[in-house]
Amino acid sequence: MSTEQPGLFAGLEPEPESSALPEAVEFTPAIVTEPFLAGVDLPSSFPEVSDHQQLTEIALKCDRCHLRATCKQVVFADGPPTSRIMFIGEGPGKDEDIQGRPFVGRAGQLLDKILVSASFKREEVYITNVVKCRPPENRLPNPNEVSLCRNYLEAQIRIIRPAIIVCLGSLASQVVIDPKARITKIRGQWLQRQGTKIIATFHPAALLRNEGYKRPTWEDFKKIRDEYQRL
Repeated sequence: MSTEQPGLFAGLEPEPESSALPEAVEFTPAIVTEPFLAGVDLPSSFPEVSDHQQLTEIALKCDRCHLRATCKQVVFADGPPTSRIMFIGEGPGKDEDIQGRPFVGRAGQLLDKILVSASFKREEVYITNVVKCRPPENRLPNPNEVSLCRNYLEAQIRIIRPAIIVCLGSLASQVVIDPKARITKIRGQWLQRQGTKIIATFHPAALLRNEGYKRPTWEDFKKIRDEYQRL
């Protein structure tokens, strides 16, 4: 993977000082009759669990697929479960596997910079991945791994009830929005499902490889910021 370009978000138009971001609102998990994610079997997505900490503890003990045998630990999520916005990536990498938190490696450091540029604070947003265990050699999760692990993501969405979901990259977009989604075609467009607004943008790792994605990603994040501040 190429090295991060210095000042990747330097030179973008300055943003005015914004007012305080909306305070996190605690919700009672909704009773749902159909899954949020396509292909999920509701009885398999922990419908009996209504507490985020309980779900976390279940996930940390998970060994449903072979990924748990090859990683150091389960990387479940980061950020308050009362957040109104959820960012979803593909899966943990080496640094995440070591630290036990999503998006702490080079791509995560870039995400932090983008969040700050868009007037977000990392500690105010909820961040997770489609799969919670690192695939070997940082490869993309395979369909079987996604199928087993998306039950946790389904439960996270049900418990947290985010007002906004941001899909980071192709895999998250395909799991959350449409299995046939292409990130270059779908990014930057607002969709809505079960009262939640959804948008896709490039994964920060893609920006490390292709600086040409910088501008469209920034345009997407300005949309995300504006929609969030309207909550």
